[in-house]
Amino acid sequence: MKRIVFLTGTRADYGKLKALMLAVEKSAQFELQVFVTGMHMLSKYGSTYKEVIKDGFSNIYQFVNTRENQNMDITLSNTIIGFSNYVEENKPDLIVVHGDRVEALAGAIVGAFNNVRVAHIEGGEISGTIDESIRHAITKFAHFHLVANEQATKHVIQLGEDSSTIFEIGSPDIDVMQSGNLPSLSKAKERYGIKFESYHIVMFHPITTEIDTIRYQADQVVTAIQQYSDNFIVIYPNNDEGSKQIFDAYEQLKKCTHVKIFPSIRFEYFLTLLKHAKSIIGNSSAGIREAGVYATASLDIGNRQKGRYNVLELPHIIHVEPSTQDILQALDKIKYLNIEPQSIFGAGDSVKRFMKVLQNRELWNSPIQKQFIPIGGK
Repeated sequence: MKRIVFLTGTRADYGKLKALMLAVEKSAQFELQVFVTGMHMLSKYGSTYKEVIKDGFSNIYQFVNTRENQNMDITLSNTIIGFSNYVEENKPDLIVVHGDRVEALAGAIVGAFNNVRVAHIEGGEISGTIDESIRHAITKFAHFHLVANEQATKHVIQLGEDSSTIFEIGSPDIDVMQSGNLPSLSKAKERYGIKFESYHIVMFHPITTEIDTIRYQADQVVTAIQQYSDNFIVIYPNNDEGSKQIFDAYEQLKKCTHVKIFPSIRFEYFLTLLKHAKSIIGNSSAGIREAGVYATASLDIGNRQKGRYNVLELPHIIHVEPSTQDILQALDKIKYLNIEPQSIFGAGDSVKRFMKVLQNRELWNSPIQKQFIPIGGK
């Protein structure tokens, strides 16, 4: 029986990995292991490791790798040490990581250095900022690439990866979105005490390469929220460097009756709220990916996702600079958008495709040593 360990460090990656983890645990061919770390372990962000435990997985290991306002390089080194010890003790056959967080990079490094195969989900994306550098670095350490679409496949090939190691499975969260098993809007509102009839969702993360202007950007977002007459559900940023400046700016919103602030919202409930929102505002990838599936308008602020949507030209997005005036004007335009649901990140069958990859014997017999494949194969 092959042992497969999933490494999760945030509420966002867990939402995407969960369906795949459930499928692995139900399979008689594999043993599921779960390494929980990162933001999950921080009380300020809602101690979301508890959500993983509630989902009933058998083999869960919890590791504190960071603290508030810790530099990303320290978090990376801590995770490498902790996960390396875990791998030595538990001997997984495959490490599954997602996206572009430092925890995923640590998992890929540990796997590559210990001759354990690594599968990377949603590589080949373009987004700008340090996230993109991390994502591409993971690609170079990973042995298998489970990408969302053809565009991502081309990018991974351009990075010198063998096309036989690339599998288009779509984004696993699309499976959840189209499952029909999400909570109702009334149930979601009841769980989180939301009394707004209509609302916008705000998710604004720090950009580590723009650290000197993060507070200014956050203040511009906050001022727009204060001045606009609609209701807003604000969700805490991730814990990258610069998050403190955003938290400081959010202090101004705590007395606003048209704003509710949450450290975290469980993924399935978040999806329901997103589906019925007037828009999602900020710079989260949810505004690029999930919002399009639900035909929810996305007001994308600043540079964090700029490269991603320029490549894909998504029609539900309005891009603005971090300016109060621009944000307010864009909010007025949202009601006039004519958006159709679209999913260029998969058809909702990612779990089926993922399990098919795992059941391929050639995957387990493939060489550990990677080789760079030049474009054209020369």
